[in-house]
Amino acid sequence: MPRCENGPIVLLLDSSGLGGIETHVATLAATLRAAGESAQILFLTDHGPNPFHTQLQALDLPFAVLDGRVGSLWLWLRRVRPRLLHTHGYKAGLIGRLVARARGLPVVSTFHAGERAPFPVGLYQRLDEWTSLLAERIAVSAPIAEKLPFLTTFIPNFIRIPAVMERPKRVPRIAFVGRLSPEKAPDRFCALARRVQAPFHLYGDGPMRAALERDFADCVTFHGFRTDMQAVWPEIDLLIIPSRAEGLPMAALEAIARGIPLIATDVGALSTVIGEGEAGFLVSDGPDEVVIASAAKALDQWLGMGEAARSDLSSCARERAIRYFGEGPALAAIRAVYARACRQC
Repeated sequence: MPRCENGPIVLLLDSSGLGGIETHVATLAATLRAAGESAQILFLTDHGPNPFHTQLQALDLPFAVLDGRVGSLWLWLRRVRPRLLHTHGYKAGLIGRLVARARGLPVVSTFHAGERAPFPVGLYQRLDEWTSLLAERIAVSAPIAEKLPFLTTFIPNFIRIPAVMERPKRVPRIAFVGRLSPEKAPDRFCALARRVQAPFHLYGDGPMRAALERDFADCVTFHGFRTDMQAVWPEIDLLIIPSRAEGLPMAALEAIARGIPLIATDVGALSTVIGEGEAGFLVSDGPDEVVIASAAKALDQWLGMGEAARSDLSSCARERAIRYFGEGPALAAIRAVYARACRQC
């Protein structure tokens, strides 16, 4: 018997760090388990010490780590007999779908990437998209769904809504949270810090860190990669997402769920997060100088608000998170995709 109707839902990914996909997978696993489902996270390859493993242990979410070999995944699936395999990321998608379908298991693949990576990763992404014919497909933003070659269900990223935490009264803190890579545009954030007299804090690591820290350490506080973001969010009053390309960033949802408004470029699905100004300010994308100037105007507007107006914006941001990005509607939609995948096997 290839699968067990009472077996776990297995969330497969290939991860060496902690980012948007990892946050999504942890949120999904916790949501499934809270709803009474048996769910387990499976890492395709052991990349050594991984902060995501530490976070999963703290959250009491079960996971297993394989050695990267196709045969190991085959044997693991035979032993565990999951009800369904849900892949995240191109490598897990390519390998997971082929192995699972060879074993007669239903597969669902979620697509997270809002940008095409350079060669050779871009080639793997295309292969991932075309072989997704073997699975039911979910995209976390409408633009991602539209670019895929097969009909795909759009289910936005979602978040388990946390309790509101009071922020101390102090000079407002402005933050960037994410990978320090060109598509996330931390250089735009740092250039903005040069124009505005306010505390700028950058949380994250990546290939651009050394150059940014060298050039902007006088106006930006670099905190590096943090595994304890639950403790960091209460220290942030405004999140800036100046990205050049996006899907639906989990950091945006993490922020507004805590009443932290955004200034963000109009890329990916960020417009659906901000709405008609309920959750912050949307800046048209374009050349760097234009984006930075527009973001500076939005930031001046936010800094010029009185305490009551800022409090109202914070409340509106949180209400938008609850209404559109809470776990209830997303879980129902994901379960419907799971049921469709299972009927096809």
